[in-house]
Amino acid sequence: MRLLHTSDWHLGRSFHREDMLGAQARFVDHLVETVRAESVDAVLVSGDLYDRALPPVDAVALCDDALKRLAAEKVQVVVISGNHDSAQRLGFGSGLMDAAGVHLRADPQRVGEPVLLADGTAVYGIPYLEPEVVRTRWDLPERGHTAALTEAMRRVRDDLKNRDAPRSVVLAHAFVTGGEASDSERDISVGGVASVPMSVFDGVDYVALGHLHGRQRMSETVRYSGSPLAYSFSEEHQVKGAWLVDLQDKAHAEFVEAPVPRRAARIKGRLDGLLTEERYAAYEDHWLQVTLTDDDRPAGAMDRLRKRFPHTLALAFEPESATADDRSRTERIRDRSDLEIAYDFVKEVRGAPADEAERDLLHEAFESCRQAEAAR
Repeated sequence: MRLLHTSDWHLGRSFHREDMLGAQARFVDHLVETVRAESVDAVLVSGDLYDRALPPVDAVALCDDALKRLAAEKVQVVVISGNHDSAQRLGFGSGLMDAAGVHLRADPQRVGEPVLLADGTAVYGIPYLEPEVVRTRWDLPERGHTAALTEAMRRVRDDLKNRDAPRSVVLAHAFVTGGEASDSERDISVGGVASVPMSVFDGVDYVALGHLHGRQRMSETVRYSGSPLAYSFSEEHQVKGAWLVDLQDKAHAEFVEAPVPRRAARIKGRLDGLLTEERYAAYEDHWLQVTLTDDDRPAGAMDRLRKRFPHTLALAFEPESATADDRSRTERIRDRSDLEIAYDFVKEVRGAPADEAERDLLHEAFESCRQAEAAR
């Protein structure tokens, strides 16, 4: 049984205002070609098919085209909703699509119902679980992602006990402890805790993870495929693609690289050096984030840079002589939750930190927004 594990397509997403739909369409072409060339039996898409709950029309059309083309190849397709997707919208018509071999799993109540492949392999789709939503629905004793996924996996194991399946596979959209994040994933922390231990997924033959945008091997049987395209400059060194997984006595996986429309990179230096030095010639066709270190901000810097580097997308200034924190904004907020960033914003614009009542109000607002989005 041969599987192709992919995730985090984020259809409809742009990259610093650059339209990525054409590049996403080329990835779909590559995906279908890989299915055909490698005799793939099932395609697993581990969440975040779209970039937002209400995707643009062109993104929906591309998703429709991708699923129809995969179904035409006579492969089984299993898709789960991610934290960027609207579970209700993505799951619409799932009962009808099952008959075509496209299995959309967006309802937490169905986590214990597998998709059975031709050889009897049981594939369980665990959609992104909003902890507060399933805590009430499942009457969980604790809050958080670990409690939610532990219960989901209990239901998976209970089903496996009563099923003579030769192998078992789980799709999940989560942040597993030890995973390496990039700047383009949306924070999913609850009470400051976003990650779940890998041991939650013990007992199955392969775990196809989504959410983190860099390919990662957490263990031989637990892997992230990463996103097929770079969606932040922090992904400049990542190799994009999908895992081709053979399920035999044990899972064996090799990585299939996806086409890259244009490489992303970050360069830093004084403007004159960037415009004249030969060592920067290799970046002339890249999407670039440029940080200028001139003591004085050069006039017309972006226009001058784009004469040599026409695909410069982001520009920052960090003078070499500055004594303040010289980290970029991205680096300063990398390990901070949305709530902590909001606290910092209040302090910056008002000159005084939020008091306890204001902090409680901000926390309530974030939780309300999170639950409202999950319920869409």
